[in-house]
Amino acid sequence: MNLKTNPELLPLIEWWEKDGKQTVVMLAVAAIAVGGWYGWKNYRASVRTAASEALVNAYTADELEEAVARFSGQDVGGALKIRLAKSYFDAGRYEEALAQYDEIAKNPPDGFADIPVVGRAQCLEALGKFAEATEAFDAFAEGNPKSYLSLTAQLGAARAVAQAGDSKKALERIEALKAANKDDEIAKARVEATEAVIKRYEAKPAEVARPAEEAKPAEAAKPEAKK
Repeated sequence: MNLKTNPELLPLIEWWEKDGKQTVVMLAVAAIAVGGWYGWKNYRASVRTAASEALVNAYTADELEEAVARFSGQDVGGALKIRLAKSYFDAGRYEEALAQYDEIAKNPPDGFADIPVVGRAQCLEALGKFAEATEAFDAFAEGNPKSYLSLTAQLGAARAVAQAGDSKKALERIEALKAANKDDEIAKARVEATEAVIKRYEAKPAEVARPAEEAKPAEAAKPEAKK
């Protein structure tokens, strides 16, 4: 380049020699950083989408175990763990369900702290630990009278008392629940269904199973697909 014929380029050349190369390097680094940030943002968005899809579409215990392993750190991780615990319970894997509920209780997802507590009590009931189950149900119901799972816990306690061999006491609990819920048709239906089961316990305690709707504290969770 002939600076005699292009003197106006002299300042540009001087700037290039002094600061230009460093500036270009810095701009290149900034471009890489911005590109990396957008890439990371898109990656996180894709992971969140995959986690949400797993929450809706995972059905079997194996699928839910895989989803929990992959997405436990995501926003839906807690909900996935709840679904896994419920899947274990529905499959009769009560020890595993109990362990899962205990794990969830350490750091429950926002708005779902009641589920692992009641779920744990139901696992104790299913394992035949009726005294422990009654204590857990009663403690929850007394400590959380406004919870949407309070009636579930009270009915669970009545069932556990009956299965422990005291149907009379269990039916006394049922009568109290009838009086307390006389103006709520849905609650009344649930109480009456549990009453019928307890009366059947009294007749043939070894042959009676708990109502399915009272064995699922995670009422908002999607029902498991039958194998």
